[in-house]
Amino acid sequence: MARSHAKGSIENDSAQLEALGYSSKFDRTMSLWENFALGFTYLSPVVGVYSVFALALTSGGPPMFWNYILVGLGQLLVCLIFGEVVSQYPISGGLYPWARRLVGKRWAWMAGWVYLWALCTTIAAVAVGGAPYVAQLAGFHASHSAAIWIAVGMVCATTMLNISGTRLLARVAMTGFICELLGAVAVGLYLLLFARHQSFSVLFDSYHVQGHGSYLPAFLASSVAAMFAYYGFEACGDVAEETPDPGGTIPKSMRMTIYIGGAAAIFVCLALVLAVPDMAAAVSGQDVDPVVTVLREAMGAVGVRVVIAVVLISFFSCLLSLQAATSRLLFAYGRDHMIVGSEYLSRLSPRTRMPVIALLVAGLIPVGIVMIGFFLDNAVRTIIVFGSAGIYLAFQMIVLGALIARARGWRPAGQFRLKGWGWPVNIAAFMFGIGALLDMVWPRSPAGPWYLNYGMVFTSMIVLACGAIYMNAAQPHERGRAAAGDAHLASAEPIPEGAAE
Repeated sequence: MARSHAKGSIENDSAQLEALGYSSKFDRTMSLWENFALGFTYLSPVVGVYSVFALALTSGGPPMFWNYILVGLGQLLVCLIFGEVVSQYPISGGLYPWARRLVGKRWAWMAGWVYLWALCTTIAAVAVGGAPYVAQLAGFHASHSAAIWIAVGMVCATTMLNISGTRLLARVAMTGFICELLGAVAVGLYLLLFARHQSFSVLFDSYHVQGHGSYLPAFLASSVAAMFAYYGFEACGDVAEETPDPGGTIPKSMRMTIYIGGAAAIFVCLALVLAVPDMAAAVSGQDVDPVVTVLREAMGAVGVRVVIAVVLISFFSCLLSLQAATSRLLFAYGRDHMIVGSEYLSRLSPRTRMPVIALLVAGLIPVGIVMIGFFLDNAVRTIIVFGSAGIYLAFQMIVLGALIARARGWRPAGQFRLKGWGWPVNIAAFMFGIGALLDMVWPRSPAGPWYLNYGMVFTSMIVLACGAIYMNAAQPHERGRAAAGDAHLASAEPIPEGAAE
């Protein structure tokens, strides 16, 4: 009976997809928890907090902790809008097909272009960030060249894992989620119970990072660290054609990613802040790596190696999920004939039902970005900082697209609807996103190198300019016959009281 019900559900999912103009040969076997695990490991609270903890402390002092709560609430608004869209349009590729249906082909092409390069640079950033942990676990100090080769190896390894199929992707994501969550909770509890050096009042002590002026600029500067830890929920929608009942499942798994991932990030950050032995040294930058200092003092050499092993699982799981999202975006582009090489990018392996060529491209581009570091280390840093800004920019193209569609008369017709809250939540999500983008690109250290102050602006302008030139010269958005800009034509029926979430 259960098997018959599952078969009927998949047939309904296929019929819904065909009604949207597509057919799919993906393996639709990813459960709610596996779909959530994909988003969680992409968000990766351990990677997000550990990678930028030192930067957050030197920028805003201990009160930077509160950013993890405030940014989480802002991103929850964005998540709710995404949930409405994916519930009506559960199509692989996420942001690109959503933008296509909400606004139109040009808007969709540019949103996908920005998101593609943001994902590729984020993959490179995570690999570069994970390389020192590999070296520490192996017991050696990695030179610059060795760190680059380690990062390349990490990307290649996750590419091979991804190619193996949806089932392996789901299982590795689930394993990564369990290890990361248990590790984060275990380490956090240990630090709070046995290695706490600071009182809770330290969360309100700025240690004079603002000098003699207002603390607000310093607090906003440190908020970028929290922004780095709060995207990934959109990956749940990137694999919509691999998830049964995506219209109901994916909005739920997106919200779970924010709830559970955000709670884990808040808990990890709190535990680390309260366990810093010399806060003045950490805030001033004298202690260049307070995370390692905390772990070494609290757990000793053996304990540090165990924690590093858990952290590495988080880095690899994060890379795996990022590549999965990138490949599904490339597949969606290819299926609609929107980019060079579409014929190859849209192919699925008959054995694994995976977009192998798209996955290889999702590995090769980040490897190329990482390897630029052999020649121009500063250039790599400038490119990598685009990751977060690009993701938030692509997000806002969907949030703004939803506002445009609502103004045209769009009434969400999926299983998940915000009902009368649609407009206010959408406007609030847009205002938060614009504020986050402005905060990200605002110069932090006028006396510092230009790539630290204007790297995000510079790389964003390059990506947008190249995309505009390509789009207008090659007219890729005019290829393919998939529907576009028709969201307002699919009006929802009145929602029975209590029927919507």
